[in-house]
Amino acid sequence: MTLFEEFGEKEGTPYNAFKYAPLAERMRPNDLSGFIGQEHLVGHGKVLERMIREDRLFSMIFWGPPGCGKTTLAKIIASKTKSRFISYSAVTSGIKQIKEVMEFAQAEKKTRNKRTILFIDEIHRFNKAQQDAFLPYVEDGTIILIGATTENPSFEVISALLSRCKVFVLNKLSPQEIEKLIELAISDKEKGLGNCNIEIDDSTIAFIANFCDGDSRIAYNILDIATGSAASQEELKEPGGKTAKPFKIDIPLIENIIQKKALLYDKNGEEHFNLISALHKSMRGSDPDASVYWTMRMIESGEDPLYIIRRMVRFASEDIGLADPGALKITLAAKDAFDFIGPPEGYLAILQAVIYLSLAPKSNAVYTTYSAVMEDIKNFQSLPVPLHIRNAPTKLMKDIGYSRGYIYPHNHENAVVYQSYLPQEIKNRKYYHPTGRGFEKELKSRLEKLEELKEKFRQKPGQQQ
Repeated sequence: MTLFEEFGEKEGTPYNAFKYAPLAERMRPNDLSGFIGQEHLVGHGKVLERMIREDRLFSMIFWGPPGCGKTTLAKIIASKTKSRFISYSAVTSGIKQIKEVMEFAQAEKKTRNKRTILFIDEIHRFNKAQQDAFLPYVEDGTIILIGATTENPSFEVISALLSRCKVFVLNKLSPQEIEKLIELAISDKEKGLGNCNIEIDDSTIAFIANFCDGDSRIAYNILDIATGSAASQEELKEPGGKTAKPFKIDIPLIENIIQKKALLYDKNGEEHFNLISALHKSMRGSDPDASVYWTMRMIESGEDPLYIIRRMVRFASEDIGLADPGALKITLAAKDAFDFIGPPEGYLAILQAVIYLSLAPKSNAVYTTYSAVMEDIKNFQSLPVPLHIRNAPTKLMKDIGYSRGYIYPHNHENAVVYQSYLPQEIKNRKYYHPTGRGFEKELKSRLEKLEELKEKFRQKPGQQQ
């Protein structure tokens, strides 16, 4: 049965129920060819695609965020397999309803040899007793249970039921996937808004997609509101069904609907680079207030927080370096914290790291060291390793000079000796020049002390290299 047949006009029905159904309901695809996202499960040859194609059903639980396609996928499974589909929500159903469904499923199996798919939305809301009631019917095959949950089933579904179901993890839809769904809804003349002559540009579609945070239902609801709901869509046409002038959906209209301003931002354009430059220079300038402002500007505009963290990791080495070795640890810890917690609470870990980087002592000594080394590698290319610091595991290598003249530091006072470890052409190069700020002040002192000890060793009779 198609969605139109399920919700369409029937004899004695005073109105077309399908036409007045929410856009999110009308746009549910009937098969996998129209399903967007979850390629790891429904792509060609993947587990669910094979299961549907071969009509091999088993009980399962779909675990994923809102609006990622859990219910739609369950309905596709039912429509493309020879099964009765019954759906209800754990919010409104109790033990009595469960028993009624089980009796119906038993009758269907016995009299018509027909399987029953029982789809339970928000299965995590069932208590232990309610979940226990399913066990015998799942076990003997009376029903194929498909549960949907936004919560971790390991904690919310009883172990006995969980062991009888295969858990599939559905991912949050990407902004690009939401954009595809929006474009399909606007162009579809049978189920969507294709007859409304809607005018919408790519930037508005992208704004809606970014705002939805992976929830397709939010995108559809925004379009429903923007077009005045499905019930009033006929008003967009002239008498006789002739399409009226284009109906424009733009960013100001969407801002008014969602009560949130669209921030000027293009992740692939100039503003992207302007904002990351502003953040980098604010941290380099030791201004925590500006740094947190630019960070949140990017996040609120739809920038990937992991991109911001990657730039912070680079900053920790490029602009702080060994002036504060803890800066790199802080930024990597922020990445782990954000991965673990997610938005919006995870944003606090990012801001914590941004503030730390802003207030840390600054040094570009590691960066200038890198640049100087790369310049010599470019100019001199593959200089040979000096013979005295090569290993000599064979007699031949010893005979031709490998390891000859090497001084073993641990055999000498302070474990410091005077010998060159660089190729002859650049033997006197000094690449690392600590600034004397923060921890580099300590490192600078260590370097000066080492130079004194090496010079003292060099002055000893017979030690000149």
